[in-house]
Amino acid sequence: MFDIQKTKPEEILLADEERQPCEIWTRVMGYHRPMSSFNRGKKGEFRERVYFSETQADLG
Repeated sequence: MFDIQKTKPEEILLADEERQPCEIWTRVMGYHRPMSSFNRGKKGEFRERVYFSETQADLG
């Protein structure tokens, strides 16, 4: 058998200058698009979305 020691991964610290923005994609009318391509109105609609959670739904 192999003797493998478990070690903690090194913590990676980044300065704010090293970070880059995360690109958010969403499904619109059957295809995926980045939010960066949305106009002001569509971005507002995206922020107002209510997400469905089946475990919290009262189906009784």
